[in-house]
Parts: sequence; C-alpha cells; structure tokens
Amino acid sequence: MNNAELACQFNSIRCGDKTAFEEIYNDMKTPVYTIICRITRDESLSEDILQEVFVKLFVSPLPPSVKNPRAYVFQMARNLAINGTKQARHISLDEISDTVCQPPDDISLRMDIDDALKALPAQECEIVTLHLIGELKFREIAEIVGVPLGTALWKYRQAIGKLQTSISGGAL
Repeated sequence: MNNAELACQFNSIRCGDKTAFEEIYNDMKTPVYTIICRITRDESLSEDILQEVFVKLFVSPLPPSVKNPRAYVFQMARNLAINGTKQARHISLDEISDTVCQPPDDISLRMDIDDALKALPAQECEIVTLHLIGELKFREIAEIVGVPLGTALWKYRQAIGKLQTSISGGAL
C-alpha cells in the first residue's frame, strides 16, 4: 500500500470504517513487526509492541497533516521498540532472547541472513531493515534514524557489503 492509499485508508478510519483499519493492519503487520523485532530481538516483546502500534493507530489515526503515512507508522514502531527494549532491559537482561523473528522460507539461508543482520551494528541493521522490509526511501530513513542522508546511504552500502561477505562465508 503506497502513501496515498494509506492516507485514504486513515481518512476512512477517522470516519469509523473498521474495514480500512483491517486492510492497513494486513498490509503493514509483517514489515512493522520485522522492524520492531530487529530492534528488540525478542519475539514476545515485538508482538506486544506490534499490538501497541496498531492500537494507537486505531484509537487515534494519523492526522491529515501527515504527508508520509508509511514513514510515520515506521517511526512510531521504531520509537515504541526502542522504549520497549529499554524497559525490558530494566526488567531483566536474561529475558531478551536471540530468536529468528520471521518464519523462514529456506531455513538455512534465513538463519544465515538473520545471524548476519544480528552481527551488524544496530543502526546499520535498522537502516537495512527499514529500506528492504519497510520499503522506505533513504531520505525517509535518514529522518527516522536521525542522520544525514549521505550517512544513511553510506551505512546502508557498508551494511550490504558486510552482509554479502558474511553470507558468502566470510566474517564480518
């Protein structure tokens, strides 16, 4: 779903259309969950945060002034994931697990990719995930992550190189 379609769906939600919310949820749950999971590295916490994101969107849909609904939703998910991770760390570091966050198509390759992503610095992993899974443009990613556009591009290229090296058998 592109930004124009999302804006239209959020307008429908403001008018009480629950079907529009369901369509947004079905379209965005997987990429939003993936981004949350890459930040928290905890499936259970990620599922809770995913629910929190969509409850907030249902209770108070995006204002019409938001020009980029996809980026807004991913920014909300990112912020809640970061906050949730901080709160989880205060509870107990032992509860945070390193689990694969998406069901794999090819288990071996998916595990290699997941391990390679986990080995990346957090910001590089986040940039790769926002671009590939969230389908955001680098300008949007730079804004969400809080870095200049050139830095976001550089970190993405650097991360992709590390991923290629790691998956092809080299070390990060």
